[in-house]
Amino acid sequence: MAKPPATPPTATPPMLRRVNAGKLLSVLSNAGVMTGTGLIEATGMTRATVHAVCNDLISMGWVVELNAGRHDTSVGRPSRRFVFNSRAGYVLGLDIGAAKTTVLLTDLRGETIAKSVRSVSDVKEPGERTEIVHQAIVEALAEAKVSDTQVLAAGAGVAAPVDREGHILVDDEFWRRFDAGLPERLTKLHGWPVLLENDANLAVLGEQWRGAGRGVGDLAVLLAGERFGSGLMDSGRLLHGSRGGAGEMVFLKLVEGVGDTHGIARMAREQGTAAVADPTVETSLRTAGDDPVTAELVFAAAAAGDEVALGILQHIAARTARVIAMLGILFNPELVILGGAVAAAAGALLPDIDKHLAGFTSTPPRVAVSSLGDAIVSVGAVRHALNYVEQHALDLHLTCRPE
Repeated sequence: MAKPPATPPTATPPMLRRVNAGKLLSVLSNAGVMTGTGLIEATGMTRATVHAVCNDLISMGWVVELNAGRHDTSVGRPSRRFVFNSRAGYVLGLDIGAAKTTVLLTDLRGETIAKSVRSVSDVKEPGERTEIVHQAIVEALAEAKVSDTQVLAAGAGVAAPVDREGHILVDDEFWRRFDAGLPERLTKLHGWPVLLENDANLAVLGEQWRGAGRGVGDLAVLLAGERFGSGLMDSGRLLHGSRGGAGEMVFLKLVEGVGDTHGIARMAREQGTAAVADPTVETSLRTAGDDPVTAELVFAAAAAGDEVALGILQHIAARTARVIAMLGILFNPELVILGGAVAAAAGALLPDIDKHLAGFTSTPPRVAVSSLGDAIVSVGAVRHALNYVEQHALDLHLTCRPE
């Protein structure tokens, strides 16, 4: 016998007050100064409810009233004016990469207050990486004169699949480098929650928030530096998969014309090095002398008209187009954004990528390059932390109060 449907919980006055507070805070956090009348129009609440909830948020520290004391809203008197207290607390965005760690400290509107970068290229043990992340955090907080008690949350990105509970998938040797109990250790050291996420997933959050993907719900970001990895968004919802593996690109080993997960920077560097090693090849890349050939050097030589470098980029563009076509066929995004350290140079590849795409799929996405550069993951980590703060705002204790 089927069970009767569960009775929905009764909407008690405290519950309604909490719902209204969350709605109003969401409006204010995405706006500038607003009057009581503006908040009434934006939320559909009554004037009495708006003012009562604003008073609650002011007492908690989330909202500041401008010209406090002028509360009379009768005809001829100015309306009350409210603004979100963006310095009610701070969040951190951590990009924990294979070569370096970047820490952004921002206010609650995502404006950067301090930044710290540390190299981790020589790190062998996961525990060493965690210690360097800790040191970078301490440096950023000290620069801004912000204490741990003022930080509300940190978002952290790693180059490994992360499930919905924040656990790293360690099936791959490269991914195991990041499995060091980092969230638990940082929380123990600093006191605030650390929200672990895959770096490409954070990249797509960052792009939709402050990059080329603003307003796009069906979006893919392709991190294309050393290794390909993608973050996927469907109708504004981040895709994880059952174990956090959505968007992983290991399948590229099976794709004809691709064959592995090597990204644009690695391919440019390796092909440039091979060209220099061949004494029969004439190329300006050899003017680097004994210095190693870098991806930047290959792109610069191509821009200067070097035929060998141009050929390398044409090959990379055709290969990258196959990767993008696979994303277009499997997930049908409206837009694919090329991101990571190669983004600044990758614009040179777009004409050839677009030319090849139409021949690979009947639903080719638009392709753009990121304007966020190598900050793409740390910006997304900030957005991840801000999402947490917005969802839990009424349960957080604020130590920052407006003057």
